[in-house]
Amino acid sequence: MNLLNSILIILASLIGVYMECTFNGFRHLFGAQLDVLPPLMVYAALRTNPAIMAILAVTGGLCFDSLSANLLGVSTLPLYLVSLAVYSRRGLILQEQFYARFVLGAAASAIVPVLSLLLLLSTRQSPIIGWGSLWQWVVMGVGGGLMTVACFWIFDWLNGALNYHPVAQSSFRQDREIARGRN
Repeated sequence: MNLLNSILIILASLIGVYMECTFNGFRHLFGAQLDVLPPLMVYAALRTNPAIMAILAVTGGLCFDSLSANLLGVSTLPLYLVSLAVYSRRGLILQEQFYARFVLGAAASAIVPVLSLLLLLSTRQSPIIGWGSLWQWVVMGVGGGLMTVACFWIFDWLNGALNYHPVAQSSFRQDREIARGRN
């Protein structure tokens, strides 16, 4: 993972948080807003190092909290904990499988709001929780799984398009002659 990919991931988190807070079409259609940060954290956990994961969790979490009704910094710890859990087991995860990406994204998108809610409740805040919250949680989980698959597709395409990939050297030299026939 090079510096360009890390910058693109952090830039995507900032643009995603801004779009999430300004575009209300999905919220009006399904009654819940998708969260962009957990899918990006899963991608960062599988493709980058813990330093980039921490930078992404802090910048994305603080931007999300500043544009929402959350206390400032509440989203940062759940985002980092989820990415750290994925990072610690990334050698065992089938990273190239569609199903594994979907399940990781759905799980992260379901766990981050629960951890954020627990942090809010521990600070004696009173968030609005009801039966509609269950529907929002399911929509966020399924949508997060689909967004994780899309993140992998987009960032892998950008990686192939913008990064230099050295050509593997062959042991066959182009300038040698092959003697054919009987000698």
